[in-house]
Amino acid sequence: MIVGLEGIIEYKEPALVHLNVNSVIYEVFISLHTYGSMSAERARLHISHIIREDAQQLYGFADKSEKILFEGMLKISGIGPKAALAICSTFTPEQFAGIISSKDINALKKVPGIGPKSAGRIMVELAGFDAVLLGSGTAATTAVNEASMALESLGFKKEQIAKALNASHATDTAGLVKDALKLLQKL
Repeated sequence: MIVGLEGIIEYKEPALVHLNVNSVIYEVFISLHTYGSMSAERARLHISHIIREDAQQLYGFADKSEKILFEGMLKISGIGPKAALAICSTFTPEQFAGIISSKDINALKKVPGIGPKSAGRIMVELAGFDAVLLGSGTAATTAVNEASMALESLGFKKEQIAKALNASHATDTAGLVKDALKLLQKL
C-alpha cells in the first residue's frame, strides 16, 4: 500500500499530477486545494491508494487532514472517489467541519455530484466527524466515537445512534452508551 510519495513534478493540471519518484512516474489525482499549494518543481503528498478490480488509483493530498476527509467520505455508501475528491476540492477540512457541525445541507448540495439524498446521508453518517477533522482528539470525541461503535455493534442504525448521542449530556463512553440506550428504547 502506498501512503506517501515525494518527487519531481513532471506534469501538473488541476485534477492530477505526474510525479517522478526515482525514475518511476506515478499519476496521482489531486484536489484543487492541493494543486494550489504545490510548487513548480517538487511535491510531497499523502496518498490514498485505492485498488479496484480494473484499476489502481492514487489520490494525493498536501495536507493530512484533507486525506482524512477524503477517506472518511469513502466510507459512506454511495460516495466514491470522484465525489469525495469533489468535496475536498470545494471545501477545506476546516470549512467541511463547520458545515458538519452546523448541519448545513445546502452547502453540501453545491458540490458537483452531491444531491439532496447524498447530502443528507453525509450529514447523518459523519455526525461527530468534525472534531476528528479539526484534530481535536479530545477525550469527549474519543468517547463519542467509542460509544458510536459500541451501539453499532449492537445493531442500531447510524441515524438513530447520531440522534441519541447528540441528545446525551454525558462525557464518558459508558455514560453516553447508557443514555443512548435509554433513548433508543423509546424509538
